[in-house]
Amino acid sequence: MVFLKPVKVYDTELEQTHVSCAIIRQGDFTLAVQRNVGMSLPLKWEFPGGKIEKNETPEECLRRELKEELELCIQIGEGLKPMTHAYETFTVILHPFICVIKSGTIVLREHAAFAWLTTSELPALDWADADRPVLNTYLKMPKPSAPSTRGKNPACPLKDSW
Repeated sequence: MVFLKPVKVYDTELEQTHVSCAIIRQGDFTLAVQRNVGMSLPLKWEFPGGKIEKNETPEECLRRELKEELELCIQIGEGLKPMTHAYETFTVILHPFICVIKSGTIVLREHAAFAWLTTSELPALDWADADRPVLNTYLKMPKPSAPSTRGKNPACPLKDSW
């Protein structure tokens, strides 16, 4: 008689959440933020961003989220291929973009910490599983140049308009 271990089967109809994330470069450094202890995936590291709202483009989402969560106005550059990760109860589809800071100083509104790290230091962090493929793709890319400012981004709105 052969006994087989039960296999955990994941629901194929998991809720899908579309999220924009910013790979923000400043010179030779890249920004990582640490999730707060009260958030899902507590204290995991990620690229900043957030959920894309109905009728919002990934770029609009990124501008809004970075302003709300970090008080930053960003210049959005190259978009990477969207990447999907299935957690046990939901699926995340990440829409990553290479970005630079246009204005602002980081103020942590939702995260526990932030770090500016070189590409060789980034893998040492305890990353959220959904961000790992983004990180791996980013680390294989040639050193990105700063995003062009030629008409791609509207001026950053005033703080009061958010």
